[in-house]
Amino acid sequence: MKNKTKILVVDDDAQSRELLHIAFNAHTDWEVSEAADAQEAIAAVQKDKPEIVILDIMMPGDKDGLDVCDFIKLSPEYKSIFVVLLTAKDKKSDVYRGMETRA
Repeated sequence: MKNKTKILVVDDDAQSRELLHIAFNAHTDWEVSEAADAQEAIAAVQKDKPEIVILDIMMPGDKDGLDVCDFIKLSPEYKSIFVVLLTAKDKKSDVYRGMETRA
């Protein structure tokens, strides 16, 4: 039996998480989990070691999605995780900031 690809969806908006969860869960070879903020995301990465993280940039609290991305990409045991950054921001400066992370 083939192992399922683990995907972590991180977004503070419950509807967005649900929509992404439903979309990804339709694929039978994927195992989807969720996190609502940066702290939950870091804990989920450490516990579940997903292959893919779909990561909202804007989140409440002292850490945002870019902080989570940096945590993943600067940690030798997690840096192979593929990170997809999501954002509603559309200014060039926001795009450059996202590109400057380790994603």
